[in-house]
Amino acid sequence: CPLPARRFLIKGSVAGVAVYLVYDQDLLGPSDKTQAALHKAEEVVPPAMYQFSQYVCEQTGLKMPQLPAPPKFNFHLRESWNSGIMTVMSALSVAPSKACEYSKEGWQYLKERAK
Repeated sequence: CPLPARRFLIKGSVAGVAVYLVYDQDLLGPSDKTQAALHKAEEVVPPAMYQFSQYVCEQTGLKMPQLPAPPKFNFHLRESWNSGIMTVMSALSVAPSKACEYSKEGWQYLKERAK
């Protein structure tokens, strides 16, 4: 199997597993289920990464540095999502007036430089 085909197969497999996990863990459902999945991941992922790195070290003879502690996620997704949506909508609502303002400032700058 040529190298580009292998890369495509690996990337496709990773993407397929990611989609399956999102569907299986119901991460697109209610925020309380998503929050529970994040807490579960905080508990499961670091030991799994450590075991995998130990396995790779044993198989290859490489020495891997100690991984830093994973960040703690102590926030509610619903409030963060709502805050993000409000920020984006606020930026979109002022975008036309800001674009007009910036174009006037740019035009004034060009007029001053052209003198």
